Amino acid sequence: MPRRFVTDLKDGEIVDDVFLVSDKQLRANRNAALYLSVDLRDKTGMMNGRMWNVSEDSCSGVQSGGYVRARGKVQLFQGTLQLILTHCDPVSAATVDPVDFEQMTSAKIDQLLDELRKILLGFENSSLRTLMECFFVDETLMHALTETPAGVKAHHAYPGGLIEHVVTLLHVAEKMCEVYTDVDVELLQTGVFLHDIGKTRELSCESGFNYTDEGQLLGHLNIGVEMLTEKIRRVEELTQEPFPQELQLRLKHMILSHHGTYEFGSPRLPMTPEAMILHMIDNLDAKLHEFTRAIQDDPNSGSHWTLFIPRLDRKIFKGIK
Repeated sequence: MPRRFVTDLKDGEIVDDVFLVSDKQLRANRNAALYLSVDLRDKTGMMNGRMWNVSEDSCSGVQSGGYVRARGKVQLFQGTLQLILTHCDPVSAATVDPVDFEQMTSAKIDQLLDELRKILLGFENSSLRTLMECFFVDETLMHALTETPAGVKAHHAYPGGLIEHVVTLLHVAEKMCEVYTDVDVELLQTGVFLHDIGKTRELSCESGFNYTDEGQLLGHLNIGVEMLTEKIRRVEELTQEPFPQELQLRLKHMILSHHGTYEFGSPRLPMTPEAMILHMIDNLDAKLHEFTRAIQDDPNSGSHWTLFIPRLDRKIFKGIK
């Protein structure tokens, strides 16, 4: 019997299929009874599953990054589909077809990497070009860039999501600078590459998408500045010349300010044209990706609207067909 993917599931359906656990939590209800909350994922999307009246021992085999056979019933609750579980049993990765869980092909990732290389190594500014060369020769880092998601649950939350997000922004940045001609396009594109580079150390992809200890304690903004400082030091060793001080400050500022506001975790507000544009296009790409995925993944195919999306605090109009 062919598997049922997340986007195929509808309210009231009985489920008996294998999923990837992207997040696992044991929580307590109002009566202090434990229940299991798991985010179950396949290549088409994610659905939260809940199993009531569990114990730590009974759920010990369920781990983030592992596979489980989930059995239960789909239920619509407050506008969102969830899976009420009766069983959630670990299964060996050897018995699973990984194609069912891959959201990006290796060919697509190779194409994105080629685009990234062509843009960043084609800079006319020799300081920026040498800096980018120092990042590209770091094979461990570049491999991590092709595997890391841009987010754990929100936009581009799948392996390769980060490089997809970055390459999209590189093209948007180029178009923006055709209109706003006073903006330094190479500086902006370098900021695009660097703004989330810290996520390659903030997030662990070995067993699902989890935060590393370094990621929890420092966050990707601070890690990104550290990584940039390391590479600047390497540029100076290779060229035997100091890296331009103002350029270094502008790049670090773009990393630290790209969240845009203090309440969204930005330690500094954008204070240069390039930093402001980076914040705006980063937010634009993230939000548009969430909108388009919500429309594509919405299980209510007969409606002109998606289900209510708590994260976005709205429904999204899909159009009249």
